[in-house]
Amino acid sequence: MTKKDHAGVPVTIPEIVHCTVDCAAAGADGVHVHVRDRSQQHILDAGLYLELMAELDRALPGVYTQITTEAVGLYSPAQQRKLVKDVQPKAVSVALREMMADSETDAQRAFYQDCHEAKMDVQHILYDLDDIHRLVAMQNDGIVPVGRLQALIVLGRYTPGQVSDPKALDVLGGTLTTLIKDVDWAVCAFGQRETECLVAARSLGAKARIGFENNRINSDLTCAANNAERVVELVNSLLLQETA
Repeated sequence: MTKKDHAGVPVTIPEIVHCTVDCAAAGADGVHVHVRDRSQQHILDAGLYLELMAELDRALPGVYTQITTEAVGLYSPAQQRKLVKDVQPKAVSVALREMMADSETDAQRAFYQDCHEAKMDVQHILYDLDDIHRLVAMQNDGIVPVGRLQALIVLGRYTPGQVSDPKALDVLGGTLTTLIKDVDWAVCAFGQRETECLVAARSLGAKARIGFENNRINSDLTCAANNAERVVELVNSLLLQETA
């Protein structure tokens, strides 16, 4: 998504910093970030990530910042691993199926072990049951270290029209938490049922990631002006659930 899709999409480092400050004021306790090239496209660039992280820490000292290794069909697992090695972030999200796209098992094992030893939070992105079972197998094979494991269940990415259904969490969330004890898990959801899905996720003990990367439509079908507006809706929905 670029500004051609929505004027409120933050694409420059100052815009991302401003967006993060607004989201934090609205109730967010961390930020998941991408950096962009001059044409506003996602890019894996260590220098830009380091600059962004420094600016975020200046604006919001200690803010929990998670970068991404998303391949977007352009980057190899080796390039993704190199980015993380060069940036050494506190937290990174990694699509399991993208990182496992090559057969470099030793390199994969070394990558996850290095992250573990650096006490880096690696959030494993999971789209379906196959991904969950693959993550379990990787733990059993010693590729992914046991302990401090984070996971993100993505709802709706590969469904018709990218429509999310909170009922999918019964199977996906139930399977993940049964097979991997003490997993620190979160949920994001594509489409206009995003808030509904995230409220359901919170009721199951999951964390929630919300924002324009997945959806920009509010529950009343209006278009949000910015990411902070989406945070506000989720916070208010969770408060209503608590008082119901």
